[in-house]
Amino acid sequence: MGVMPFRRLPKPYSGPTYERNCDWGEITKMATRWVTGLESAWDGTWLDPNQPHQMHVDRPLWVRYDLEAVGRVVRRQDLASRPWSMWRYRELLPMGLDEEVVSLGEGVTPLLTCERLGGRLGLERLLIKDESVMPTGSFKARGQAMAMTMARRFGTRCVALPTAGNAGGAAAAYAARAGLRCVVFMPRDTPIVNRLEAMAYGAEVFLVNGLINDCGRLVREGQARYGWFDLSTLKEPYRIEGKKTMGLELAEQLRWWLPDVIVYPTGGGTGLIGMAKAFEELRALGWLESDRMPRFISVQSEGCAPIAKAFARGERLAEVFPNAHTIASGLRVPVAVGDFMILDAVRASGGLAVSVPETSIRERMFQAMSLEGISICPETAACLEACATLRNEGGLSSDEQVVVFNTGAAQKYVEVMEQPTRTFDSWADVDALGWDAAS
Repeated sequence: MGVMPFRRLPKPYSGPTYERNCDWGEITKMATRWVTGLESAWDGTWLDPNQPHQMHVDRPLWVRYDLEAVGRVVRRQDLASRPWSMWRYRELLPMGLDEEVVSLGEGVTPLLTCERLGGRLGLERLLIKDESVMPTGSFKARGQAMAMTMARRFGTRCVALPTAGNAGGAAAAYAARAGLRCVVFMPRDTPIVNRLEAMAYGAEVFLVNGLINDCGRLVREGQARYGWFDLSTLKEPYRIEGKKTMGLELAEQLRWWLPDVIVYPTGGGTGLIGMAKAFEELRALGWLESDRMPRFISVQSEGCAPIAKAFARGERLAEVFPNAHTIASGLRVPVAVGDFMILDAVRASGGLAVSVPETSIRERMFQAMSLEGISICPETAACLEACATLRNEGGLSSDEQVVVFNTGAAQKYVEVMEQPTRTFDSWADVDALGWDAAS
């Protein structure tokens, strides 16, 4: 299997920066007191956290913490007096405690019971964690808030990224908040709301004839040409740290018990990877009521399913998925730089990576919205279809506590939401619906 993604206790970075700056007060001018280093997810190499890094040997980096030291200075009950935002977990985030963050008011997102929808899916304890209420309407706010905070710390002036969906608007908004320039490359058929919002927030937006990996190539070429900072998924270590707050919040909302199953839509996979990291850190701190970890169910569309395909084949690295297409734009990632990290986390949890028919997504989206009133995005609809299939096939039990992440707001996908509407000519049009005064 190679290098596993999590270590219970980190070791400190021992490079020249720490040798020069033995005084913790000096170190905390840049790095958080509890950050011990950046670790290559591929070969375990440790890098200096006081310098901006992208990847190591073209593979992502983990931010590692001295969790024993964290445990000495903060207890889980200390959180009760803190504001309900993603920044309440400061000791487990890479910025300093007194450092100004780039924020648009990232509150803790609701964890909603879904009895009617659960009844349709055969799940008695279905919960949806609704990220659609985040600034810019998606879970991307978490990662971008953290990434821009760190980019500003390191003196970055311009960031660039490829996106097929919500990341572009979030990056543009948080770059504007941080006073940074932002360049976004999008496939030409990216949903129009994502294009318009990125432009409205002041980003330089370029449409590309191709997929997100083609956009990523242009970002890399532009980095060499113009010196901008590549903010692509998992090509810098801090978006993971922002996304992992979903897992920290979930644990606290469930009174430090974790659910049986987490069902998560997977494109680049940063959120799944981040949550797995969060749970391991909480376990190392002793904050969890049980060492039992949830099973991760990674969900993709059959129109773009490189992770599901690699999982089925027992492979650790995924191949580029040919002719990628799906209305769930966030899932249209033909190859993920963190493929092995996603697959490692899923397998370590005893979970699955699955794909669902593209034709099922739209109907499942409307069903969930009409039953629960939650602004369900197509990516989450794919997860709900996976729940239905796994329940029928025995992959989920009716009494298991299942948490599905709603990663974005439905209104970001106007092309998917469009459907025929009725016009009123007479009350006969209403009578035809079978209503009467008693109903």
